[in-house]
Amino acid sequence: MARQATIESPLHGLMAEFDSAQALLDAAHKVRNAGYTRTDAYSPMPIHGLAEALGMKERKVAPFVLAGGIAGMFAGYGLQYWTSVIAYPLDIGGRPLHSWVSFIPVTFELTILFAAFSAGISMIVLNGLPQPYHPVFNAARFSMASSSAFFLAIEATDPKFDAGQTAAFLASLHPREVVPVDH
Repeated sequence: MARQATIESPLHGLMAEFDSAQALLDAAHKVRNAGYTRTDAYSPMPIHGLAEALGMKERKVAPFVLAGGIAGMFAGYGLQYWTSVIAYPLDIGGRPLHSWVSFIPVTFELTILFAAFSAGISMIVLNGLPQPYHPVFNAARFSMASSSAFFLAIEATDPKFDAGQTAAFLASLHPREVVPVDH
């Protein structure tokens, strides 16, 4: 007789469902004030102030965009300088070989191009995308997050997380229900 091993899935966190955007925003403020830091909210529409209530900051992509723009500027100017002065110098109409004014449009365009690509790529990488699976998809009603439901999740990796206390705290926020989210 073969014995089948059962593997318990570890807990990803707890998720509470709320009835309205305002209830979710109020709960997010209370969760942040209670000291939870590893949280996320899911809503069918953007909610003004929700990112700030969860303590999210938008400062990680900007240095990559700046570095990409500077790299584009040096690449554009350097390529033109190298071709016009070093590799293939042409004396056209008595103009100087290093005619920097004519280099400005291409330098500008490559600055913008490199900055745009670095913004897109760094945003994708820093957001951990592509992510075809996330543990919150295991919650029974989570499919409603894209149409009519509002969810707030506290991850088990949060330093303050304790399954019993966190569940009781979330229940005190008057959600529709609080469910565990398995990996």
